[in-house]
Amino acid sequence: KRLAVHTAGHPMPDASSVEAAETVLRLAEACGADDLLIALISGGGTALCTAFVEPIRLEEARETFDLLLRAGAEIHEMNTVRRHLSQVGGGRLARAAAPAEVQALVVSDVVGDDLSVIASGPTVPDPSTCAEARRVLVRYGLWTRVPVSVRAVLEDGERHPERDTSKPGDPAFRRVRTELLGNNRRALAAAAREAERRGYAVAVVADDVTGEAREVAPRQIAEARARAGPGPACLLWGGETTVTVRGQGRGGRNQEWALAAALALDGVSQPVVALSGGTDGRDGPTDAAGAWVSPQTVRRARARQMNPEAFLEDNDAYTFFQRLQQLLQPGPTHTNVMDLQVVLLGTAGPIRA
Repeated sequence: KRLAVHTAGHPMPDASSVEAAETVLRLAEACGADDLLIALISGGGTALCTAFVEPIRLEEARETFDLLLRAGAEIHEMNTVRRHLSQVGGGRLARAAAPAEVQALVVSDVVGDDLSVIASGPTVPDPSTCAEARRVLVRYGLWTRVPVSVRAVLEDGERHPERDTSKPGDPAFRRVRTELLGNNRRALAAAAREAERRGYAVAVVADDVTGEAREVAPRQIAEARARAGPGPACLLWGGETTVTVRGQGRGGRNQEWALAAALALDGVSQPVVALSGGTDGRDGPTDAAGAWVSPQTVRRARARQMNPEAFLEDNDAYTFFQRLQQLLQPGPTHTNVMDLQVVLLGTAGPIRA
């Protein structure tokens, strides 16, 4: 009864996100030197709890974030821009709470577990600058396309560094402690234990996968096949790919990875099953976490008069796998530690349940 829950928008912030942020900031600003503020921080916090630097309006921030998503910006680039527009990110929550003691408990959803990137780093110093945020927008050809208010805030931060996010050395961080509770590496370790229990020889290849999903998938499939031994093998990767949206279809990075992997497996004779899934149970604006594929996937699609290449070009992997009943749909897990890619080669023997 003493917990107030604010339901808000994700992956795009909404009016409830702003209301949540304003509530949190009021609570933080009311803290004194004898108070302890506990902050539970995880992926999605940037959208779920955010208010924007004046004069940026919610719809203008949403437009900016949508442009970045569609341009294929990586998560660290997205958050470089986001935290410079936020009244919460970039250490501004810690600044609001000072001189109170702050204990931050963090679940990482970013490659490398950079605390300044997770939920835009509300309780840690921000090593980036408004100039870097501007360069991200320039890099993707968006500087002249984002709202005037966004450009104004970033230009103002360049001219007046004291208005920028909180930086290392700021006294607001003297009483802030941070503990990392979960990350992609721990998810990979759990997956490896389960695969070993099921009789597979396991290799955790990497936990820092990034890049365009349709380009990453064939490389991983080729590596898995090249590393395959005589017995059943399980190769695991973790990280977070991106998708440059050019089509009109539905999907997400994991489903797009799976469609590209299906094309890479077309015609392969050895037994292979591959999947990519988001650990939070949701991939893009869909109800699926990802999808699974085998060497038979493309053949099954063509038998149904479906052109896999056309679905890929239209970024319509969801429709493709929905028709084949190969979506991965575990439902929400309520924990986001990025994505897992699993490639199984050969057949493991039966085990005890």
